[in-house]
Amino acid sequence: MRTFSYTIKDALGIHARPAGMLAKTAKSYESEITIEKDGKSVSCKGLLALMGLGVKYGDTITVTISGADEMQAEMGVRMFLEKNL
Repeated sequence: MRTFSYTIKDALGIHARPAGMLAKTAKSYESEITIEKDGKSVSCKGLLALMGLGVKYGDTITVTISGADEMQAEMGVRMFLEKNL
């Protein structure tokens, strides 16, 4: 299992477009990928779940990755967050 934290830098937070792109990125990996904010954890592969977290600018999220390709998934998700959020 791999875990890292990330602080959202996008002024709009995780809204529809990046949430969809993040879910698509997560679905490309076999590993289970979850995002946690304020004690609530959701699968990164679900668009509505991601949007339901209500992640805003300046919020810190915790990403947890567990599975066969967790190293690659961590790199991919981390790169996505840094480029888009």
